[in-house]
Amino acid sequence: MDFPILSSIILLPTIGAFFLFFAKESKNKSTQTVKYVSLFVTITNFFISIYIWYLFDKTSADFQFLEEKEWLEGFINYKVGIDGISILFIILTTFITPICILSVINSINSRLKDFIIAILIMESLMIGVFCSLDLIIFYLFFEGCLIPMFLIIGIWGGERRVYSAFKFFLYTLLGSVLMLIAIIVIYLTAETTDLIKLYELGIDVRFQNLLWLAFFSSFAVKTPMWPVHTWLPDAHVEAPTAGSVLLAAILLKMAGYGFIRFSLGLFPIASEFFTPLVYFLSLIAIIYTSLVALMQDDIKKLIAYSSVAHMGYVTLGIFTINQQGLEGSIIQMISHGLVSAALFLSVGVLYDRFHSRLIKTYGGLVLVMPKYSVLLMIFALSAIGLPGTTGFVGEFLILIGAFRDSFLVATIATLGVILCAAYMLWLYKRVIFGALINNNLFKANDLNKSEMIFLTIIAIPTLFFGFYPEPLLSTIEVSVKGLIETYNYNLINVVENNG
Repeated sequence: MDFPILSSIILLPTIGAFFLFFAKESKNKSTQTVKYVSLFVTITNFFISIYIWYLFDKTSADFQFLEEKEWLEGFINYKVGIDGISILFIILTTFITPICILSVINSINSRLKDFIIAILIMESLMIGVFCSLDLIIFYLFFEGCLIPMFLIIGIWGGERRVYSAFKFFLYTLLGSVLMLIAIIVIYLTAETTDLIKLYELGIDVRFQNLLWLAFFSSFAVKTPMWPVHTWLPDAHVEAPTAGSVLLAAILLKMAGYGFIRFSLGLFPIASEFFTPLVYFLSLIAIIYTSLVALMQDDIKKLIAYSSVAHMGYVTLGIFTINQQGLEGSIIQMISHGLVSAALFLSVGVLYDRFHSRLIKTYGGLVLVMPKYSVLLMIFALSAIGLPGTTGFVGEFLILIGAFRDSFLVATIATLGVILCAAYMLWLYKRVIFGALINNNLFKANDLNKSEMIFLTIIAIPTLFFGFYPEPLLSTIEVSVKGLIETYNYNLINVVENNG
């Protein structure tokens, strides 16, 4: 295809943001302009991404829709392309963004236009991350996402928004500086930052361990892995609902994607060497943060800690480096993107009505909000990994992959499923069932039209792909197989060349 379709979906949200920035409207028409323009741009982008999925050749492990342009006098090339792994993350991004916009139209009372502009720019950067085939371009998109999220938390967040925004920024920036140094070292040694060329050339075995650790320092913070996860609960609690949705649904997945694309793809020897470390940190994340989630009295903080535990399964699955584990980790990221978005939106529904995130505020909501109760049940059960939901597909494949690699690791990881059931079902029981003790809850209105729309829209793929995951699995199967073959080929070559 000659048309630069990937550049189009990267740039379209930014074009919409510029249009809104320069648009001059009277105050009574401003909200309508923001609403219609932002929804039109993001929904159009979603349909373009679906069209790309339709055109995508699932039988090929090669990167497709390649675009390459010289930039900075050829020192850096703008190079983008997708495979079966990245296309699903692009669709997830374009699917979640219009839902975020729909959810904030009536809940953000100040500087709505600026808020929407930040979301649109962020969408462009997030899509760019999943399309990048050059290390420098990837780094620019990857770190660029920090700026709009920093503003979203710092301007529209809660009482401790400035503290949380700076904590988020400083944590993620520190690891990213090390990754930048690693990219410079790769350029000086290999004389290219082109990802496809680097796959073919391989990285000098002498530098692999240090370079892997440099990339790991960035991805581990953004995943987030224990013990560098402490910024996440603060960021989630203080961020507005849409900020929490984007953070949990997309930003965390960029780090998981980075592990797959760069840690495994570029550093096979180091990945093999550090796999026990990743297993250890992943298991701590699964068990420890699940126990911490059980102790929470704030709904948002509980869901934030559950995100750390679920991403622990993702990193565990990635470093099994087998077909089931890798496919499971990708499906788990897609599932967590949907479910965590829905759970944070569900918390936002309650907060908009009662201005409280404390579990003790609620109880007996099933009597006054039955529609809400049913949808929340679907998302809670998917978070647990109930068969028939996307959560089951991802966790089941990850555990199969883990059992193939280490019985002990898989057994410990399975305990996390029990703990997840404990804190999610206990949360649901305390919020939805029981007596209506709080008098303010008697006046509660069930879901309004827009809330019903965006929660139902997320519930549909959560259930559909839970019962029929074949479209997802068939998309990633060949690409995952190709990644594993490349990994094993590079591993064998390095071992042979070094005796």
